[in-house]
Amino acid sequence: MRKKVTKAIFPVAGMGTRFLPATKSVPKEIMTLVDRPLIQYAIDEARAAGIKEFIFVTSRGKGALEDYFDLAPQLEQELRKKGKKELLNILKSTNMDSGAIAYIRQHKALGLGHAVWCARRLIGNEPFAVILPDDVIAAEKPCLQQMVEAYAETGGNMVAAMEVAPERASAYGMLDISEQNGQLARIKGMVEKPKMEDAPSNLAVIGRYILSPSVLQNLNKMKSGSGGEIQLTDAIAQDIEKEDNVYGYRFRGQRFDCGSKSGFLQATVSFGLAREELRDDLKTYLQGLMLDDAG
Repeated sequence: MRKKVTKAIFPVAGMGTRFLPATKSVPKEIMTLVDRPLIQYAIDEARAAGIKEFIFVTSRGKGALEDYFDLAPQLEQELRKKGKKELLNILKSTNMDSGAIAYIRQHKALGLGHAVWCARRLIGNEPFAVILPDDVIAAEKPCLQQMVEAYAETGGNMVAAMEVAPERASAYGMLDISEQNGQLARIKGMVEKPKMEDAPSNLAVIGRYILSPSVLQNLNKMKSGSGGEIQLTDAIAQDIEKEDNVYGYRFRGQRFDCGSKSGFLQATVSFGLAREELRDDLKTYLQGLMLDDAG
């Protein structure tokens, strides 16, 4: 019987320079889409997938991120006193049980592979998930939950995948596919940020992974890849050579790249329109902008 995936790594050590000056004092991960921080979307998705242990790989200046998951007794007391039960429930949903969350420091920015490797002692010999909070996915069934259900049938390693335009291949890890079966694709190779003409397919890896402990062993070798960084895709690709057990999963949902300003704005508008109490006012405003542009 396969072990359940109950641990997840959240690499959040980046400085968020594309969002300066905001990120001078505010970690990018707690910047909000409507009224929820990016990290809350990631945590909620992990919880829906059955994750019980949450491992954050952080860096200096991320104290506000750690505080976000702590209790706020004074605020809770005020909300309770004023009878604001709905807000109290929202606040409680951000709390994490003692012992469920751990923080590991990544002292040098050596890439995603290195960030995942930093958490190796907390993973041990178990399968684990990796969630990149920059990738926010709107889906009826959360993306990682879809993947966990598929993983129960396949085992091995699994990466979330989506089609991208050829000219965007150089921004992603691209998959070389040997076999396709519905949402699943068996992978025979991975190329990190290739030139458009060198991409083996139009299927790109995005920020959701289910990985076996052998990937951590591959990362022990600390080989630099694209951009001089230690690439997670390179470590996964080594498992293809040894075990032929890597799958791409075409998730159902819409992904927003909230690591970019345009993607963050698109997500804000989309999530705002999805909220019943905001939809009419926001739609009226957007329609007015379009009429102004047309005029």
